[in-house]
Amino acid sequence: MSQPVPFDVWAPIPTRVRVLVDGTPHEMQRDEGGWWRATVEAGPDSDYGYLLDDGDTPRPDPRSPRQPDGVHGLSRRFNRGAHAWGDRAWTGRVLAGGVVYEMHIGTYTAEGTFDAAIGQLDHLVSLGVDFVELLPVNAFNGTHNWGYDGVAWYAVQETYGGPAGYQRFVDACHQRGIGVIQDVVYNHLGPSGNYLPEFFPVFAEGGANTWGNSINLSGPDSDEVRRYIIDNALMWLRDMHVDGLRLDAVHALVDERATHVLEEMATEVARLSVAEGRPLTLIAESDLNDPRMVTPQVAGGTGLTAQWSDDFHHALHATLTGEGQGYYADFAAAGIGGLAKTLTGAFFHDGAWSSFRRRHHGRPVDTRALPGWKFVAYLQDHDQIGNRAVGDRIAASLSPGLLAVGATIVLTSPFTPMLFMGEEWGAATPWQFFTSHPEPELGRATAEGRIGEFAEHGWDAAVVPDPQDRETFRRSKLDWSEPTREPHARLLAVHRELIALRRAHPELVDPDLSAMAVSWDDDDRWLVVHRGSLRVVANLADTAREIDLDVPATGVVFATGDAPTLDHGSVTVPAESAVVVTTR
Repeated sequence: MSQPVPFDVWAPIPTRVRVLVDGTPHEMQRDEGGWWRATVEAGPDSDYGYLLDDGDTPRPDPRSPRQPDGVHGLSRRFNRGAHAWGDRAWTGRVLAGGVVYEMHIGTYTAEGTFDAAIGQLDHLVSLGVDFVELLPVNAFNGTHNWGYDGVAWYAVQETYGGPAGYQRFVDACHQRGIGVIQDVVYNHLGPSGNYLPEFFPVFAEGGANTWGNSINLSGPDSDEVRRYIIDNALMWLRDMHVDGLRLDAVHALVDERATHVLEEMATEVARLSVAEGRPLTLIAESDLNDPRMVTPQVAGGTGLTAQWSDDFHHALHATLTGEGQGYYADFAAAGIGGLAKTLTGAFFHDGAWSSFRRRHHGRPVDTRALPGWKFVAYLQDHDQIGNRAVGDRIAASLSPGLLAVGATIVLTSPFTPMLFMGEEWGAATPWQFFTSHPEPELGRATAEGRIGEFAEHGWDAAVVPDPQDRETFRRSKLDWSEPTREPHARLLAVHRELIALRRAHPELVDPDLSAMAVSWDDDDRWLVVHRGSLRVVANLADTAREIDLDVPATGVVFATGDAPTLDHGSVTVPAESAVVVTTR
């Protein structure tokens, strides 16, 4: 049933704006701030768009809730408040003590939809994770990609199930006791379907980053651009019932104002958290290694909840695999001591020299002031797999034993542990870089650029997957028959046991970095992590090792493989395995 509906859009650039509703154009009136408004008869599912100046091709709404015909098509009205939520008893989850599971909807299941993913949520319940972190789902051009080239930030990708499917997924997670963290990208816009520059100055003058033009956060007319970003963040948390946001590459947010947009966002999200009566989380992906990002605002920080620690990943990856190319060089050179440094201080580059950057990098973490849970730690994530030449998971190069050792180090660390989908069973499927640009020239340029980049580093171009080839996408989907077979089933059991162990032993979630201690031996390839009265002992060598402890071990509470042998002040650990022992 049609009724009078207000339409409004911020568009200071055009001199005339008309709203096209169900095929009929209507003139809009502009105010002094550059907002255009009109009230028009429309139905709940009416299609609409905006005609700018004297153009006759409608543009989608910059705040479009739905793009049923893709990012170049008309917008469609969608009532985000119409969903009959079944999570009224949901009071949210705090990040502290939780386990995060990173998921890409398009490759999590064969179908690649929210509804299909709901069908696998019981697997996550049995695994014991507390949050799913979804790679970006905002609308992009094409049928499938990683999600980081979105152009319609307020809409949900239709091929996944659109906004209604998204709400069903979040609701289903909450009813199973799982929180949802949404990955959002505010540092750039995708190369196809971005009509925002026709409406307002979304890009900074002369600014650019790795992925394209920088967003206008502090130039002329940037007040409304910042509002556009923060309102989007609040939309996910309020209207879609999301529990947190993972903010992509915040180091690329160039903001010259006294109050950074992230600080402004943190303030508004904190207010919303009070109004909603549940904890709301902001997690930064930052290359700055600056602990002020997660320092509370009352202590002079930005006030975000947590941030990823790539240094932890790099140190653990280099320790387990021996790789030392590119940004792994410093970590490989440091040996197990580099991993020990990140376990006790979150960052390896804490003001130290970075050979990859050819400069000193980072700032030390005050381990007495910042708890470890404010740093997200992982053995694998989408970037560290997908940005490899062939998208090979670490399972392709490590034994099942070392995979279990890596899982033990992550899940007994003082940080917030994160798993990448399929990691829990050592998935044999790769996770490759895939795109579906409909424009032939853009698709060809993307493929040639990707393949050429690795060819320059010595890779045979024939083995680097073509991101535009649909088979690259299909190969990256999880194989759900694997968890029932060995060696996958055993590794899955190890992950379940470790997550349960965290809940059974509070010492394993103790975030006090100042209480952390690590001993190690590079030659014999072992390390011992002190976790209160527990000792996490990891043998990375291919033979058994007798490892001296600082105190006698009194029992074994966990082992990835064969049982260790306890002998007064030492423990003999089988090759490529880890154990957790008690000392009193």
